[in-house]
Amino acid sequence: MTVPEHRVRDGSARRRFDLRATTVTFGLAAMALVLAGWVVRMVYDAAQRRPVWVFALVLGATAAVLLGRRARGRHTAERAALRTTDALAAATATTLDALEEDQAPARCASGEETTVVLPTGYEELGPDEFEEAIAELCRRDGCLDVEVVGGAGDLGADVLAVTPDGRRIVIQCKRYSEDHKVGSQDLQRFGGTCFTVHGADVAVLVASTEFTAPAVDYAERCGIVCVNEERLRDWCQQGGPAPWELPPPGEDGVEPEDRASW
Repeated sequence: MTVPEHRVRDGSARRRFDLRATTVTFGLAAMALVLAGWVVRMVYDAAQRRPVWVFALVLGATAAVLLGRRARGRHTAERAALRTTDALAAATATTLDALEEDQAPARCASGEETTVVLPTGYEELGPDEFEEAIAELCRRDGCLDVEVVGGAGDLGADVLAVTPDGRRIVIQCKRYSEDHKVGSQDLQRFGGTCFTVHGADVAVLVASTEFTAPAVDYAERCGIVCVNEERLRDWCQQGGPAPWELPPPGEDGVEPEDRASW
């Protein structure tokens, strides 16, 4: 007689597939991934301003991953997913707080004057830095739409702006060494484009050095305002007028040879 074969159940058989638990787990994981993508975008902005906060965010995310790996079982997996979500949310809140602090208004109250700090020796500034410093002086004194446009193909204009009284000002910046004066050729190149190409109401050439007498004479005939190192320092320290506040060349009663020593 044939004896029926009885299968012995393995005590380590797999647990039944729990659809509900799996759905919840994957849902929480999807939420965590979406939140993580948003955090990455925020971190990109924060990394430029608060690297310390970004480091803290990375530590928080790492801790959350470690917690997830240590989780065992259905309930443990759910708790780990919740912890991961909470950790990412907390890190995101910290990052947003840091961004809000950086974007808080740093403007002065109405009527309060600001100070632009420039090095004592302009030789410490590169050409691009010199242009940025001049643009900042224009902003300080109330100019609008200030833009640094210097570079290849600038056609003689380094800084463009609109003066407080609505005139268009075109500035060329010359960051020369002390023994290199601005010559008439520099003025001629600027004079050929400042009015006809850039439509200047006020054309200014700002230099970190002096102007030669022929250069000043040409500027007077063309109506270009020359600002040398001394006048620039007075402007910076608010001890003298801004270039657009100066009388037009030839109407200030100063001879060209004397103006060359400004």
